[in-house]
Amino acid sequence: MKPGIHPDYHPVVFQDATTGEAFLTRSTLTSERTVDWHTPAGTRSYPLVIVEISSASHPFWTGNNRIVDSAGQVEKFRRRYGQRQI
Repeated sequence: MKPGIHPDYHPVVFQDATTGEAFLTRSTLTSERTVDWHTPAGTRSYPLVIVEISSASHPFWTGNNRIVDSAGQVEKFRRRYGQRQI
């Protein structure tokens, strides 16, 4: 690999905005916010990235079916095409 052309790959904590669940992984993302994370070597400070959906809140992984309606798109669709009768 060529030196100096790859982004910095470092530990980052991702936190789900809905559930509050957090996990530590490696990423190239950076953030001004930090969080103290307990490790076997002691407490360390890592960048914190807030995400809207993670495996803790995604309907596929949780088994909950929910509609995320951004700007009334679901209602607009139902007005235009009607609601399907099962």
